[in-house]
Amino acid sequence: MQADYTLKVLDLKKHYGDVHAVDGVSFDVQTGEVFTMLGPNGAGKTTTLEILEGIRVPDSGELVLFGDVMSRVSRAAKQRMGVLLQDGGFEPHLKVKEIIQLFASFFSSSRPISEVLDLVALTEKAGAQVRNLSGGQKQRMAVGVALVNDPDLIFLDEPTTGLDPQARRNLWDVIERLKADGKTLILTTHYMEEAEELSDAICIMDHGKIIASGSPHDLTASLGHETLIEFRWDDPPNDAVRVLDACCEQVRLEGERVTMETSMLPKTMAQLLQWSEETAVPLRDLRVRQPNLEDVFLSMTGRTLRE
Repeated sequence: MQADYTLKVLDLKKHYGDVHAVDGVSFDVQTGEVFTMLGPNGAGKTTTLEILEGIRVPDSGELVLFGDVMSRVSRAAKQRMGVLLQDGGFEPHLKVKEIIQLFASFFSSSRPISEVLDLVALTEKAGAQVRNLSGGQKQRMAVGVALVNDPDLIFLDEPTTGLDPQARRNLWDVIERLKADGKTLILTTHYMEEAEELSDAICIMDHGKIIASGSPHDLTASLGHETLIEFRWDDPPNDAVRVLDACCEQVRLEGERVTMETSMLPKTMAQLLQWSEETAVPLRDLRVRQPNLEDVFLSMTGRTLRE
């Protein structure tokens, strides 16, 4: 059975002089899934999104959007899309209901305002001015604006940045409801936990190219079956890395944080504890875990997500 796709991107390119911001990107987004784009700063995610949203025109490449082939996003396609920007720039003295009504007027058809407010849990704040909303409420209002035309394809660019944990979870609930309604979502985020929790498919970009793609499970499985041992140290001996490297597959250092990869956990743990006792180096915050999406990202790019 052939998969149902909302979007296909074929060999998309956008160059600025010698800078290849998007350098031959191709991927598919299946209908009803959450597709997440990850990458360090400067990877090309923003330029790719702006092309898909119709803000920028690509130098070359092809889009198949809602079944129609196009080199740039058509006006008709934009009517079926919703976009959440990182900063909506909403007028602080307008009321929530007025903001939603304003953006509804930009489309040929839209959802009832009450329905949008209920979807993002802002019915009780309909008469409140934007300036009096909390950070989480402002972000839910911005999501409401992106949903006002009842779009089939929704772009969420870092939707939970700056939110407290409770507000972030509330927004996750909204995203899950949209997915349950059959909406297709393209997400960017700086939170690996968020990507793992929400995503059906993930692509990792770096230097304008897609360097890895797949489901969260497939990507973490690509690292193999090594177990990770993590701890922190204050003042290790000069030969510490050499000694630890000899008893595991790989040692990774990030400041005080040490990560050891091993396929022989009992043996490696015994050697580590013996080394700690002999050198009197305490292993602070010691824990054992399986690889996650952050490990995949670091392995693929050599950088953390915010670098």
